[in-house]
Amino acid sequence: MSDLLIQDFDFELPEELIAQQPPAERGQSRMLMLNRATGEFRDSKFQELPTFLRAGDLLVLNDSRVIPARLYARRTLVRERERPTGRIEVMLTAPAGPNCWRALVRPGRKVANGERLVFPGPTGETLLEADVLERGEFGERLLEFIPTDDFFAVLDKIGHMPLPPYIHRDDADADRERYQTVYARERGSVAAPTAGLHFTPALLEAVEARGVEISRVTLHVGLGTFAPLRVERVEDVRLHSERFTLSAETADALNRARREGRRVVAVGTTVVRTLESISGEAQGREFAAHSGETSIFISPGFKFKVVGALLTNFHLPQSSLLMLVSAFAGRERVLAAYRYAVEERYRFFSYGDCMFIS
Repeated sequence: MSDLLIQDFDFELPEELIAQQPPAERGQSRMLMLNRATGEFRDSKFQELPTFLRAGDLLVLNDSRVIPARLYARRTLVRERERPTGRIEVMLTAPAGPNCWRALVRPGRKVANGERLVFPGPTGETLLEADVLERGEFGERLLEFIPTDDFFAVLDKIGHMPLPPYIHRDDADADRERYQTVYARERGSVAAPTAGLHFTPALLEAVEARGVEISRVTLHVGLGTFAPLRVERVEDVRLHSERFTLSAETADALNRARREGRRVVAVGTTVVRTLESISGEAQGREFAAHSGETSIFISPGFKFKVVGALLTNFHLPQSSLLMLVSAFAGRERVLAAYRYAVEERYRFFSYGDCMFIS
């Protein structure tokens, strides 16, 4: 499949179908059912998901928690201690060592090595400070924060939820809850694992009542999930690495499911990437608890070793996530389902509707 081009994963999407707000109630989304063996698809509702799961299925969730990673800073030169001037948007993307974070800054051309950024609180007092250590491509910077007693508590106070760039509004108080899964636990993502946004505690209880086992992995989603692919050929795609953790409990659950021939159902592409990456590391051996990083890129031709069904939202045209879904269900079948979803006015992307691919 090395002759595939990025443009082979394009589709027409009217702007008004990009969901700008979550549904009025969590879990009240539409769900398009896709049979990857036959290519047949039909309409359903997310609330009906438990009826499509089998007793004995292992449903795997990503319990990463989104941090309020969008910050606003003012500039000052460390060597001259100038008075801070000019507002800079800083989007944290990943930790990079003690007190250090990689970040995107806008406008990037104004922020040079050696500068200090100060982050004011609601009444203007300085709550965080960071020195710019390195410049990277496309507005990337390496920032070293001056140590503070509780960095994440300060983020909670002054940070904004990192809504995706296709949501054309400022974040609101409601996004603190709605751009977060109900089972989010491990702090570290700068984008939500959006397939999980549909679940409610009641729906999870209904899933367990069907005899479905639920396990969790952690993969901290980075902004690479939204980054444009700056190449023409699929075989040239390289993704940013993301941090994951596999617990002993989930490793045991996966090993049991494999021995017993039970289906593994992934909630979201982040879970797919985690499980298939770990499977590649194991090379046929049993799964074992560990943490690591993955930059796995899944595109048509990939051989899935773990995942047997997938719940996922609708993804951007020409994106790595659309390629992953196409690898799982077939490019033509997925694009046909997407065209149908457009015709039927499904809501797209993070706050939109979902697909269940079996």
